[in-house]
Amino acid sequence: MSLAPLLSEIHACRHCAERFAATHSAHTPNPVLRVSPTATICIAGQAPGIRVHRSGKPFTDPSGVRLRAWMAVDEETFYDVARIAIIPMAFCFPGHTAERADLPPPPDCARLWRERLFGTLPQFRLILLVGKAAQDWHLGDRAGMAERVRRWTDAPLTESAVERVPLPHPSWRNNAWLKANTWFETETLPKLRAALSSRLPSS
Repeated sequence: MSLAPLLSEIHACRHCAERFAATHSAHTPNPVLRVSPTATICIAGQAPGIRVHRSGKPFTDPSGVRLRAWMAVDEETFYDVARIAIIPMAFCFPGHTAERADLPPPPDCARLWRERLFGTLPQFRLILLVGKAAQDWHLGDRAGMAERVRRWTDAPLTESAVERVPLPHPSWRNNAWLKANTWFETETLPKLRAALSSRLPSS
């Protein structure tokens, strides 16, 4: 299947409608992703939060501000879908608990769409695996976050056809992890930016 009809299917998906209606947020499905047949960079995230659910645009929240700072790109570059795709593990906001906490990404979404979608997008050269859910799916190992990120930091695969870069989620909830792993800022981020610079096509 080509990309356009598959995207139409994804945006029309209502598989989780009953699940979302039963959450504290009681919302309806609203798939949020950005893809094109030319993007060579892919950001594989977790799932949209409530702000992204409302805006319909990924990473329109403080996590997006931090992620763009990590990548050292401006908003114009970040949202240039011809160069950067954004494909979360779940396309819709999963909902809130009664305590207003975000629910985890429903695994059904990846099972339904991920292999089909990536099968139409063979041009990726660099995939940023933002958060544990994306890393579990794309890497398939049982390593922890620090081990995964440290492993890539020590030996980035800059010559590979498709380089997969594990990153912690840029949410404030990971501030303690970032404080405990100061090497992420001093060692990982310079290598991440170099990898992006070498693989991000000019506008």
